[in-house]
Amino acid sequence: MKSFTKKLLSVALALSVMVGGSFAFTMMTPASQAITTDNTWNGNAPKYIFLFIGDGMSYPQFTSANDYLGAVATEGKKVESKNLGFTEFPVTGSAMTFDSTSFCPDSASTATSISTGHKTLSGVINMDEQKTVAYETIAEKLKKQFGYKIGVVSSVPINHATPAAFYAHQPSRSNYYDIAKELVNSDFNYFGGGGFLQQQGKDGKQKDILDLATEKGYKIANTKDDILKLTSANDKVIAINPELIDGAMPYEIDRKNGELSLADFTRKGIDTLYNETGFFMMVEGGKIDWACHANDAMASIKDTVAFNDAVQEAVKFYEKYPDETLIIVTGDHETGGLTIGFAGTKYSTYLDQLSKQTVSYESYDEKVADFRNSKTSFEIALNDIYKNFGLMAANNPNATSNSNMVLSDYEYGKLKAAYEMSMLPSADRNLTEEEELLYGGYEPLSVTITHLLNNKSGIGWTSYSHTGIPVAVFATGKGSTLFGGYYDNTDIFVKLKALTNVK
Repeated sequence: MKSFTKKLLSVALALSVMVGGSFAFTMMTPASQAITTDNTWNGNAPKYIFLFIGDGMSYPQFTSANDYLGAVATEGKKVESKNLGFTEFPVTGSAMTFDSTSFCPDSASTATSISTGHKTLSGVINMDEQKTVAYETIAEKLKKQFGYKIGVVSSVPINHATPAAFYAHQPSRSNYYDIAKELVNSDFNYFGGGGFLQQQGKDGKQKDILDLATEKGYKIANTKDDILKLTSANDKVIAINPELIDGAMPYEIDRKNGELSLADFTRKGIDTLYNETGFFMMVEGGKIDWACHANDAMASIKDTVAFNDAVQEAVKFYEKYPDETLIIVTGDHETGGLTIGFAGTKYSTYLDQLSKQTVSYESYDEKVADFRNSKTSFEIALNDIYKNFGLMAANNPNATSNSNMVLSDYEYGKLKAAYEMSMLPSADRNLTEEEELLYGGYEPLSVTITHLLNNKSGIGWTSYSHTGIPVAVFATGKGSTLFGGYYDNTDIFVKLKALTNVK
């Protein structure tokens, strides 16, 4: 019996070597080479290409949005997920995100990988690791070689890392003025959403970027009426949201009725770019990343939903031109180490409780500054926290009707300590190592409030920075089958190159 078993094992091993030899070899090669999918395409090129990048968006971000929408729809009475539209695209894949610096990459390097097919250092935009060789982007290739019109849209400053990675080439993502000058010289057709950082240079003494853009033939549209009137008759446009905070559009949770959304800028981009030759448009949901840096789950969810709304504008276009349109939705990296599940709630989740949050951490920072200036007492601050986040002390009259939102003694102590720290001017805060980890450089009271609400709802975080997990890739339309599988983020460029036949 033992002899027979040995012979059987020998035959099985021999067969595995003959049949699976390439598999054995693949497993021993570097991951960036071993894990890939078919990058060949023999069909016609898609005429209209949409690339949506949720900055900081990976599986936890869109899953938490799906689950939240389901929880709210059922008022927390059922475990039900309500999927965002792009998560139901017919083709799904996963992309690794590491760069030449770290397994926790930054937006400049990851966007470079997507737009050029090259890995580079964190903080570098479309240049090699030695910062001497510039890489041509897929957008530049399509414009130069085939005359495609090009659009770049973002909810954060338009010269920030991700949008810049489609038109700029810089050794540092912080060279905002030089990046903006490259934008002006790109001759791309539509830029929309956020404004400019260092619009007049780092020292504020350089020529205004908008003046340079006007000289290059760009129409500057910075009112709601002007933006909504844009059509394909406008060949070169920079459309800047009228309401900006630090050069970015407001968080979706803070956006007022009637103010422009990311979907609006996407729709007007389509109106401006449409032509018979073709167009390429990159749309970034940049404030998903910013919300996750601050560990603000509700702000992240709202901006992820707004990002999905922008994708649906492309879907409407696809429905008109299904044989000529490709839509890709992905992220550049994950931010914050967001997870659904928290030690304090064990196997339970209460995601519908997040709906009690009415403002972002960014907006509440202003309220905290008012508390500090007016020397507001902790008791009055507690009333305001209840109003805007639903968290309450045990003596609140509503405590018995919503016990899940009542602060425990431990939580109450954390909140009071954060309040006391926030009441000090920033220069007077001597934070301990523990407090540095607790607050992550954010306003102590604001970030503690969102942490407590997140945790009570069953949401946890591990970082205020980026993490190294893969991102999802969703695709539909012409050539979308290439985007299934598990591969490196540089393959997104390789697949686009194959589909469009650019050199």
